[in-house]
Amino acid sequence: MAKRVQVVLNKDISKLGKSGDLLDVAPGYARNYLVPQGLAMRATPGVIKQVERRREKERQRLLEVKQQAEARKTALATIGRLRIEKQAGEGNAIFGTVTAQDIADIIQANINYEVDKRGITVPEISTLGVYKAEVRLHPEVISEVEFEVMPAKGEG
Repeated sequence: MAKRVQVVLNKDISKLGKSGDLLDVAPGYARNYLVPQGLAMRATPGVIKQVERRREKERQRLLEVKQQAEARKTALATIGRLRIEKQAGEGNAIFGTVTAQDIADIIQANINYEVDKRGITVPEISTLGVYKAEVRLHPEVISEVEFEVMPAKGEG
């Protein structure tokens, strides 16, 4: 059984790894496919150091993104209750529904920060009142936003 060789991937390869990953592969696979196709290069001490530096930079960048999400969570917590106006009928029933896009638009108007509507979880809303929605700012940072559904101006 031949020993394995270490290579660093130059491109993402499905079922193998992402660009920059350090892998042990069969020598024939590296020699006959990965290296000639430009998909990988042999791992030398210098290349391994570069990979480690790149990983550290990426880790720092991800940490910074998470810190920005934490700051936005604080900003969302300080704005208080948001107000959404909807047409209302008898018994405080609203026409239509409050959507994640409505919540995203209100947040944009209040703190001038664009939130992806796919990251907002809105409860089922059919009447006027106070509700809470979950806003996912980062995979590890979730904020809760309180909002009030009010009758549109000119209504009772």
